[in-house]
Amino acid sequence: MPTYDFPEDLRAAQLALHQTRAAYEEYATTLPWSAEPMPGWESEKQLHTTYRSGKPDSPGYTEEQAAEVLRFQDGLRRLGLEVSTHPYWSTLGEGVVEARMALKHAHEEPQGQAE
Repeated sequence: MPTYDFPEDLRAAQLALHQTRAAYEEYATTLPWSAEPMPGWESEKQLHTTYRSGKPDSPGYTEEQAAEVLRFQDGLRRLGLEVSTHPYWSTLGEGVVEARMALKHAHEEPQGQAE
């Protein structure tokens, strides 16, 4: 597997993208199931199962929750754009896809220890 000498600002942006995505996903688990107020529902029992799907009433997002979701989404867009349009990619020629995949895991390796 080739080694890549990713610039530090690119590595930092990719790590920030990972961290922001993880924080957003964790925050999303605390939110109501619908951004807008919606009535709950429960499905009919299906043949050969005791499982019944359903959702309680959703109060919708508060203004603070909606603002926080927007903050996360804006950050993810900004970081994604920063990573995907970094000037480093134009220096590679061939193998850009493999390099981009390697960058996604670069934070898992001690810096300078890429295989």
